[in-house]
Amino acid sequence: MDSVLVWPLAVVASMTVVAVAAVLLARFALRGTASEHRAAVLGAVADVVRAVRGRR
Repeated sequence: MDSVLVWPLAVVASMTVVAVAAVLLARFALRGTASEHRAAVLGAVADVVRAVRGRR
């Protein structure tokens, strides 16, 4: 496979993995959470995702 195609595919694959992990983390965190605490839980999940991606 040509290296010109490998880099964009690697970027797309890594972005997909991060997105799927974020969705699964949010679903796992929200399971069993009371409705009044969901905003706080989602904020915490967003902080974790930002930290993993290196934006913090």
